[in-house]
Amino acid sequence: MNLGKSILTFLFAILLFAGCKEKTTGTATTSSTETSAPKAKKEIAAANLQKASFTIEGMTCAIGCAKTIQEELSGLEGVQTATVDFDKKLATVSFDKTKQTPESLTKIVQATGDGKTYIVSNMKS
Repeated sequence: MNLGKSILTFLFAILLFAGCKEKTTGTATTSSTETSAPKAKKEIAAANLQKASFTIEGMTCAIGCAKTIQEELSGLEGVQTATVDFDKKLATVSFDKTKQTPESLTKIVQATGDGKTYIVSNMKS
C-alpha cells in the first residue's frame, strides 16, 4: 500500500512538473524578447527636464529592494534615468516634469512595497 502511494505521488509530481515547464518556457521566451529589445525612450526637452533626489528608508538589500525600486522608476513614462544607491539609501531620478512629479515618484516607490515598507523622505528637486 505504501509503495502504491509513493508511485502515485511520484507520477503526480512528474505530471505537475511537465505542466509547469511548458508555461515557464513560454514566459521565458517573452522575457528574453523584451530584454533584447527594450523600449526606446523619448527624448526629453531640456526645458522640461527635472531632477529629484530623495532618501528611501526600509530597504533591506541591494538586489531585492534597491534594484527593484530602480527598475520600477526607470520604467515609468517620462523618466530618463533612475539610480538607487542601497548603501546611501539615496535615489536620484531625472524626469520630464510634464509627465511625472516628485509626488508621483514617491507613490511609485511606496507602491513597490506594501505601502508601508519603503518610506520616502528628504525630497529635493
